[in-house]
Amino acid sequence: MAQKPSIPKGTRDFNPEQVAKRNYIFNTIKSQFKTFGFQPIETPSFENSDTLMGKYGEEGDRLIFKILNSGDYLSKVNDEEYAGKDSNKITAKISEKALRYDLTVPFARYVVQHQNDIDFPFKRYQMQPVWRADRPQKGRFREFYQCDADVVGSDSLWQEVEFIQLYDNVFTALGLKGTTIKINNRKILSGIAEVIGASDKLIDFTVALDKLDKIGEEKVKEEMLGKGISQSGIDKLQPLFSLTGDFNSQIESLKDILSTSEEGKKGIEELDFINKAISELDLKTANLQLDVTLARGLNYYTGAIFEVSAPQGVKMGSIGGGGRYADLTGVFGLKNVSGVGISFGLDRIYLVLEELGLFPETIAKSTEVLFINFGDAEALFSLKAIKYLRETGINAELYPDKITNGKHMKKQMNYANKRNIPFVVLVGEEEMNKNSYTLKNMKSGEQNKVELKELISLLKN
Repeated sequence: MAQKPSIPKGTRDFNPEQVAKRNYIFNTIKSQFKTFGFQPIETPSFENSDTLMGKYGEEGDRLIFKILNSGDYLSKVNDEEYAGKDSNKITAKISEKALRYDLTVPFARYVVQHQNDIDFPFKRYQMQPVWRADRPQKGRFREFYQCDADVVGSDSLWQEVEFIQLYDNVFTALGLKGTTIKINNRKILSGIAEVIGASDKLIDFTVALDKLDKIGEEKVKEEMLGKGISQSGIDKLQPLFSLTGDFNSQIESLKDILSTSEEGKKGIEELDFINKAISELDLKTANLQLDVTLARGLNYYTGAIFEVSAPQGVKMGSIGGGGRYADLTGVFGLKNVSGVGISFGLDRIYLVLEELGLFPETIAKSTEVLFINFGDAEALFSLKAIKYLRETGINAELYPDKITNGKHMKKQMNYANKRNIPFVVLVGEEEMNKNSYTLKNMKSGEQNKVELKELISLLKN
């Protein structure tokens, strides 16, 4: 007996109902992207390896899926290298391309490559799959979609303000009330590293700090010690771990902690500006919260950092994130082009909406009426009506196999029930002679003979 086929871990198949629900999220986000003036682009599923490698930090680089060169990919590896089993050296010779890890770095490459055709500031949105060689778990997949919006070519903090509003608009439209938009600033993290004497270990410091909500304070401290950050420096972090209060009171506390760091004070000023603007503009349903331990372990962030948490009571990681990057395009040769962007985690948003029962009931609606097939003449008569129904926006279909010797009628009705099709139409010799249709409500069992005009009206209502 043949073995049942399977799919790779961390990937999924989606049935029609799931696709409909995912499209609902896509369309909601896309609608708000357009409202805020963002334009769509798309980039290839895979990039040259040197485009991606070195942009996400050591941990991120390990999660990039490499693509083997076509043909005899081992031909460039000599016996000594092969025997040495140094995967880093060998990989460079057998793999020149990789699946994209996110949409931000490919976007930076796009901006540099097409800079002469772009009007700055350039506002783009992108909704495509990405791949990460991560350990699969709830809400974490190896293949998943990102929905990104970015602005490049502007240093203005009003962009950060608008992105917070964009988050608020999207989650309000999805019915996700009570989301928390956490914000921090990379300059504050740099200032803290400076104050504790660990400026040369900023990446190690932020990567460890970013795990606080996952592994806890003590484990974070252990990891920092393991990375060479001194105990005295870690002791100076203690006020940071216990920082509480509203946005304004935390800002005041940070002013004392970072009083000796010019970089840190600049970060405080930026956060203060954003918070005051949002306070004036008011958010619909989201909450803006300062989280000084928020680090997001990506090397390219240089200013504001965002992360969105689901409403309280839902056990889920972040459902959105992003931040400011001062010179991401610089690694591709285009210097001094600042940008800021955010991302929506489609798959996690889906799980949250599912858990809270927030998908509209009409989302999975596909076929609204099924015509029973009694024979070729009846089928042709039905298809003429179906043509008119479809032209008026009604989803209609004909069951393909006709009833033979009175059989298969039950099969067609069961098909309608399993597909949750609310109405069926029966067309026999009598209906054809009178140019009418028998409409049956599958829920109530009620049947009515109607003309085409009335059929359309009933189905629309």
